[in-house]
Amino acid sequence: MPSNTPARTPVWPGKPYPLGATWDGFGVNFALFSAHAERVELCLFDKTGQREVERVTLPEHTDEVWHGYLPDARPGLLYGYRVHGPYEPEEGHRFNPNKLLIDPYARALFGGFKWSDAHYGYRVGSTREDLSFDRRDNARGMPKCRVVDGAFTWGHDRRRQVPWTDTVVYETHVRGFTMRHPEVPAHLRGTFAGLSTQRVIEYLRALGITSVEFLPVQAVADEQHLVTRGLTNYWGYNTIGFFAPEPRYMNTGVLSEFKTMVARLHEAGIEVILDVVYNHTAEGNHLGPTLSFKGIDNLSYYRLMPDTPRYYINDTGTGNTLDFSHPRVVQMVMDSLRYWVTEMHVDGFRFDLATVLAREPYGYDPGSGFLDAVRQDPVLADVKLIAEPWDVGPGGYQVGNFPPGWAEWNDRYRDTVRRYWRGDDGMLPELAGRIAGSADLFEKRGRRPWASVNFITAHDGFTLHDLVTYNDKHNWANGEENRDGHSSNCSWNHGVEGETADPAVGELRARQKRNLLATLMLSQGTPMMLAGDELDHSQRGNNNAYCQDNDLTWLDWSRRDGATVSFVRRLVALRRAHPVLRRAGFLHGREVAANGLKDIVWYNAQGLEKTAEHWRNTQARCIVLLLNGRAGTHVGTDGQPLTDGVLLIVLNAHADTMAVTLPDVPGGRGWRCILDTRVDDGAGDERMQLAGRAMMVDGRTVLVFTLMEQAGM
Repeated sequence: MPSNTPARTPVWPGKPYPLGATWDGFGVNFALFSAHAERVELCLFDKTGQREVERVTLPEHTDEVWHGYLPDARPGLLYGYRVHGPYEPEEGHRFNPNKLLIDPYARALFGGFKWSDAHYGYRVGSTREDLSFDRRDNARGMPKCRVVDGAFTWGHDRRRQVPWTDTVVYETHVRGFTMRHPEVPAHLRGTFAGLSTQRVIEYLRALGITSVEFLPVQAVADEQHLVTRGLTNYWGYNTIGFFAPEPRYMNTGVLSEFKTMVARLHEAGIEVILDVVYNHTAEGNHLGPTLSFKGIDNLSYYRLMPDTPRYYINDTGTGNTLDFSHPRVVQMVMDSLRYWVTEMHVDGFRFDLATVLAREPYGYDPGSGFLDAVRQDPVLADVKLIAEPWDVGPGGYQVGNFPPGWAEWNDRYRDTVRRYWRGDDGMLPELAGRIAGSADLFEKRGRRPWASVNFITAHDGFTLHDLVTYNDKHNWANGEENRDGHSSNCSWNHGVEGETADPAVGELRARQKRNLLATLMLSQGTPMMLAGDELDHSQRGNNNAYCQDNDLTWLDWSRRDGATVSFVRRLVALRRAHPVLRRAGFLHGREVAANGLKDIVWYNAQGLEKTAEHWRNTQARCIVLLLNGRAGTHVGTDGQPLTDGVLLIVLNAHADTMAVTLPDVPGGRGWRCILDTRVDDGAGDERMQLAGRAMMVDGRTVLVFTLMEQAGM
């Protein structure tokens, strides 16, 4: 449609705030930030999204925001933008009104991407590359923004606000979790509605987890190179819309589907945490497509090379980096976070490559504008904030350096526990620090042990089953000649690469999985487990299955009644039953109970408290940890004292059986085993073991004991 066609739709000046398309019950206000645009056209489409029926020039420009009000517009209207301005890549400008653009504040998208060279602002194949200019209209291949009515009857729903000390995170994928679930109706599998079904929620509740962390659910654009190979960006770390749910996860296509899922999970006592990707967008580098931000105001949204703004700073490894030193970028992300909390009732966020969010022009700053904005925001004050505290830029590794109020993925915990159970030398000192809450990293500025999000596996890397089954990655299905993914996984195949019918190898692998899971749930800090690990899920050695939307990543529910599921339930219940496993403060052996027993004590296999010389023994692979729930003052969220007894944890990573003397402590009659990884379900032999006497502990075993106390203690 020619841009000079007279508008048939009435348009009023409207307001510059709020940004996006806002239905007020009478009409729709449209507002779009662009500091360098010369004119903005609002493009309206028919209900199929295929035919552009009108273009309306936004009549007003206030404080770098273009705005207008359509009194006859209603929810369901499909729209997009065309933004006029200079096309000068060498100056950082990439305006091209031939390209239909997604509203950064769109609440919903309609339709999907249909890739073609028309999505690029330059002529693909030109010798001048992105300095050339493409005049083709890309609208037919673009999803359209949809005006929404956000009304929803939440009833008595409220965010769960599970205390950090009680939190057990379960990382999963909306689509992969239910695609093969036999009790989810076929038409609901892979959707928010599928996750709302009774059987799915019953399973999560029975598992005992408190918080589901979903891989990205915000709107995503699959990379063209994947689509041409018949693949997709399954994980979803290629966001193009920070307010809109991804359409492929919606059975109904309306926002109430997501809200219903949240409400039903809340009803079951389960929090909803979203993995969010604010560090970059799907538009790639200078040779990437023009889909939204690049064509709206490239110079404002992205970090560009100071001397050559044609090129993008790539601290994310994806081609571009959002510029969090720009106030409008900070505003957009803050508006997005508040929207998901207030309108969608989510309970928290995990921030992908979170170091990017705190980058100022001079580098990472824990007092950056964005982190300061989050810290003072009343809406975000009581939601969970989890950082992936690294990126690929200079100084990008910042584990332990986020400000108070944040939790962080602790990859040092992951690697230490993996190496310990693999049998590496000299791991005990590092292991002790990690399972005691990583005080060396997090004990500052009033931060607590929960700031350490402990994990053995996550979506990125081997599953738990593959961790004990493969020494090397096997990523051939990704089409990148096995070059992608991490090559160092601290894994061990236990003598055979891949699956085997050897019963001895199978039993050892099963025990090692129990050892790893037990270590996770017995550690101070916030445990996070990967969905499917309890189902013995395998990706056949693929440790970078980001593009595999198929049986490789979809969970197989045939083992939902298996031994590993039962073992995980036992572990989570054990953690819940013993507050001493989830202390709110760091343990240093300084707090002493009335009987003289410290809050934490480390012993060697002979039942002696460890000395500096013991810690220097690099060949030692057995450690005994005592946690005294009677030492110190600890209260719950209700202000009532948290009381617990004394737990003794034995970790033996030696290959062979060894004698372990259980320590003799004041007021104790002996020790009773409540967890034993030598057996499938972890049920301990509850016969009392006498203190001061050696018991034989099998190689590669975790045991947990409770102290049998004398009367009156």
